[in-house]
Amino acid sequence: MAGFFGKLRTTLEMIKFEHTLFALPFAFLGAVLAADGLPTWRQILWITVAMVGARSAAMTFNRIVDREIDAANPRTANRELPSGRLSLSFAWAFLLASVALFIFAAYSLNWLTFALSPVALISVLGYSYAKRFTAFAHMLLGWALAISPTAAWIAVRGAIDSEVPILLSVFVLMWTSGFDVLYACQDQEFDRKAGLHSIPARFGIARSLWIARLFHLQAATVLLLILAFTGLGWPAYLGAGAVMALLVYQHTLVKPNDLSKMNAAFFTTNAFVSVVLFISFAAAVFTRESGL
Repeated sequence: MAGFFGKLRTTLEMIKFEHTLFALPFAFLGAVLAADGLPTWRQILWITVAMVGARSAAMTFNRIVDREIDAANPRTANRELPSGRLSLSFAWAFLLASVALFIFAAYSLNWLTFALSPVALISVLGYSYAKRFTAFAHMLLGWALAISPTAAWIAVRGAIDSEVPILLSVFVLMWTSGFDVLYACQDQEFDRKAGLHSIPARFGIARSLWIARLFHLQAATVLLLILAFTGLGWPAYLGAGAVMALLVYQHTLVKPNDLSKMNAAFFTTNAFVSVVLFISFAAAVFTRESGL
């Protein structure tokens, strides 16, 4: 039993379980906006389970598919599968359990979430192969994360009956694409040598930083559209302003000749983006309900 829990702990380290913060707040935000308040506790429970299952499956599959690439890359050679700290068979078992958990959660929400669950799985798992074929793999990762707010909206309402979840998904798409381009700058040389596709490998680091800025400018523009369509009050505007400031700050940390602050730009700043947006927009929904 101790061995099993040790492997499970290593697996959670492998999938960076704590980085669920990137996507989970957007699912909660989609649910709050769909309910125009607090969703039922049952909906919150199964949305959370679905998100954990989907992200765990996606990250585990990515590590399985990329294990040989990771082994050849000095930056990733010490990851759990290439280093042998986790067996491939255990990773496959964890993947299947995560997929089953996701499908059961989708079934427990409503018929449409269950019917669309294969589309979600194809999206989050298929990204792992994207960099073998296209430099725009970053946008496919963005799509994989972007489905979460719309999926949560469907989980609450059983339909897509507004432009709001679509706009929120577009924001997540452009935001994720931008920060993934930044992160990929670390592997520019390795990707070129290994024949992998990425925007930095194709366009170089300096141009890629400008492409990332363009993606984030598009994300900021969509955020303004969300404010207009939702009609939310001052907390949402404060949150949107803070998110835009975080996006700008993120880009001040990374320079073509200095990627040393990449972890702060990628992990810390982006975790704040999702949390700040959820708290501020949810606060705007609840203050509108109370007439404040």
